[in-house]
Amino acid sequence: MRPKNAFMLILTAFIWGTAFVAQSVGMDYLGPFTFNGVRSFIGGAALLPCIFLLERFNEKNCSAAPVKGSRKDLIAGGTLCGLLLFAASSLQQLGIQYTTAGKAGFITAFYIVIVPVLGIFLRKKTGIKVWTAVLIALTGLYFLCITETFTIGKGDVLLFFGALIFSVHILVIDYYSPRVEGVKMACIQFFVCGAASLVPMFALETPKAADMAEGWLPLLYAGVLSCGVAYTLQIIGQKNVNPAIASLILSLESCFSVLAGWIILGETLSVRESVGCVLMFAAIVLAQLPDKKEEVQYG
Repeated sequence: MRPKNAFMLILTAFIWGTAFVAQSVGMDYLGPFTFNGVRSFIGGAALLPCIFLLERFNEKNCSAAPVKGSRKDLIAGGTLCGLLLFAASSLQQLGIQYTTAGKAGFITAFYIVIVPVLGIFLRKKTGIKVWTAVLIALTGLYFLCITETFTIGKGDVLLFFGALIFSVHILVIDYYSPRVEGVKMACIQFFVCGAASLVPMFALETPKAADMAEGWLPLLYAGVLSCGVAYTLQIIGQKNVNPAIASLILSLESCFSVLAGWIILGETLSVRESVGCVLMFAAIVLAQLPDKKEEVQYG
């Protein structure tokens, strides 16, 4: 993995981790479908000027990187990612209402196990080093997030299915990111996700402009940074990267959310949580260590 890709994915995890506060505060003003829909449209709109400027820059400097796929691939990838993002984020937002934040973080980050398992069926062979890193990261997540008696409830089931769809989302990005322009695919993804949110938003909730105005700050943060910036960085950073390793790095969002609460909000970081953070970082470092031979083969 190139350092540039690793940095993009770590930055993605950082933004997602700190955006948990905005996501929680936003629910005080808006329903889950309204919040997800509005922030997706904000994310898509934020990328439009970026696409315009990038095209002008590439035309002027003749530096546009060639892409393997066609316009059809771009639309198909953006649409599929948008529908998956809608389903996963909706389940996550609904599940958070019925369970604790600790369990929500643990179950959502379960994609670090699901991604390599699903990868087996896609003929992506993951080596023992990555599987060891997954086990260490999973242990770290448990120490980091689970501080109460673990019981299975309605919210936990919703979050698990959300994690499953997030895993498919990561694998779909792994397929399309080397073939299309990442920023354009991200833009399509957000508008599709926002459009898909309109039906349940008007059918199940009562969106009001006044509520959106009151919750403008969490909406803006979640829309511009969590959607517009972070998901775009994910698509670009995942290009030609082992999806199992990418999921490990992205799972640092749970670690960053705890550290952000400790540094910014003055929340206490227990010994148990500290051990979880150390294990998480150790797993990421292990996954990045160079091999004598390539561990992942793409069929």
